[in-house]
Amino acid sequence: MSTMLSQDSALTERPTQRPANHRAQALADRLEQGAQALVTFALTLTDAEWLTVIPRDGRTVGVIVHHVASVYPIEIQLAQGIAASQPMTGVTMDDVHAMNAAHAREHARATKAEALDLLRRNSAVAVAAIRALGDEELDHAAPASLYSEAPVTCQFVLEDHAVRHSYHHLMKIKGVLKR
Repeated sequence: MSTMLSQDSALTERPTQRPANHRAQALADRLEQGAQALVTFALTLTDAEWLTVIPRDGRTVGVIVHHVASVYPIEIQLAQGIAASQPMTGVTMDDVHAMNAAHAREHARATKAEALDLLRRNSAVAVAAIRALGDEELDHAAPASLYSEAPVTCQFVLEDHAVRHSYHHLMKIKGVLKR
């Protein structure tokens, strides 16, 4: 026996499902592409390249790949706070530098396998979180201490942090390795 649903009944059966948000999809796609580009490039690195120190940064390539992976949850949490119109307070560049330095010490021996596993897992969670956002949430703005208390939107925070993060570090790594 087959069941036929009319368009009207199909719509009423899923009242909590919101239509696809093209802006959120595009942001999520860009994050996913950047993370995948970093994974793909990292897979080609030799052990010596993985341990290469990035000048002016002081961290190894491996630590930076692990860093990108490990901060996705924080970057998404900050954006979600802005999406909920909650001010970003107490976050300064000094805090970011201190967090990055602590991470570098704690994960100095991160293997390629564990860094890439974390990158894949955390980027997938970040992509899902971004895809769940609606236009109204992307457009919410709140003061952000990281931006001198300027009111910034959730979309701006996503683009400036989670979405661009892998691209930013990938280009630095490629430049140092001359690849």
